[in-house]
Amino acid sequence: MAITFDTLGYSKRLRDGGIDQKHAEHHAEAVRDFVMPELATKADLRAALETQTLRLTLVNGGMLATAIGILLAALPLFLK
Repeated sequence: MAITFDTLGYSKRLRDGGIDQKHAEHHAEAVRDFVMPELATKADLRAALETQTLRLTLVNGGMLATAIGILLAALPLFLK
């Protein structure tokens, strides 16, 4: 999901703060081109969290299955 960025509003805010128009416009374009693509949306974070949760579930399930298998394999040794 793309995030919209108001370059006009951003540059206007910079101009209102005392930055000249040319610098304000270039700064707004730089933010749009270099910063905005790197931002994560809530949907991005949610998908990453779901993926990580699935991985942890699989790893924990595998560890549990391995532990049960080892215990069952070792059980005859203790019952003698």
